Amino acid sequence: MPEKIAGAKIGELLTKLPHPGIVTWIGIRSGRGMPVTAVEQVEVIQAKGLAGDHYKGMASSTRHVTLIQAEHLASMASFLGMSEVNPALVRRNIVIKGLNLLALKDKQFFVGSALLEMTGLCHPCSRMEEVLGEGGYNAMRGHGGITARIIQGGTISIGDQVVVHSEIVKPIL
Repeated sequence: MPEKIAGAKIGELLTKLPHPGIVTWIGIRSGRGMPVTAVEQVEVIQAKGLAGDHYKGMASSTRHVTLIQAEHLASMASFLGMSEVNPALVRRNIVIKGLNLLALKDKQFFVGSALLEMTGLCHPCSRMEEVLGEGGYNAMRGHGGITARIIQGGTISIGDQVVVHSEIVKPIL
């Protein structure tokens, strides 16, 4: 029997989101080791990646794009004693505000007109110690965001909403 909280089944609670997330930042890297460039809009290519990003076409079937919560950038800054963390430093493609990205597990979701599917967590790499300073790797642990595959291409722009594609939410067993 599914666990219940305050009269609702967990499966029902997992589908309830208070409001859409909002894209606040987009970044791409033209080549390996190159700095991340912030852009206002990006073309999203089905099963490939983001136009202009060096991972496009090389991306695995589970990591076409990376997303991180703006709120986690603030947490990392707090852990590091900084006023803020520049999103370009953490090397993620898209920053989302106002939505817990873990709520997208087992769901397909639109970011702008592109349809994505969460494929896993995006863990920090050892470069975080270099770019964020001492303790950067540990500050980012548990706050690295998610990876996603591109189900349907489209365009993502600053200010676009992130919403679950409700008709194809996978059932919770």
